[in-house]
Amino acid sequence: MLLNQFLVLSAVLFCTGVYGVIARRNGVLVLMSVELILNAVNINFVAFAYWHGDVSGQVFALFVITVAAAEVGIGLAIVLLIYRNRSSIDLGQMEQLRG
Repeated sequence: MLLNQFLVLSAVLFCTGVYGVIARRNGVLVLMSVELILNAVNINFVAFAYWHGDVSGQVFALFVITVAAAEVGIGLAIVLLIYRNRSSIDLGQMEQLRG
């Protein structure tokens, strides 16, 4: 497969993730959109690592996967606390979070 195919797939995933972060008000959907963005970055890392014959991109992808797993755990804990206090996970109703 060509490098361009991976880059197009990554760009589509990244744009879908950015749209989800901007347009969604549901906390869980925002977290899923951030995961799409991180997966797009991982595809770029692995594709360029394969293209250059180096493993450093794959190592960075593993670090990104680790950070993404931690982000999901903390993010879901925050969403659960918001739901427990407000009975809704709509991020538009969170006036207290504004500084």
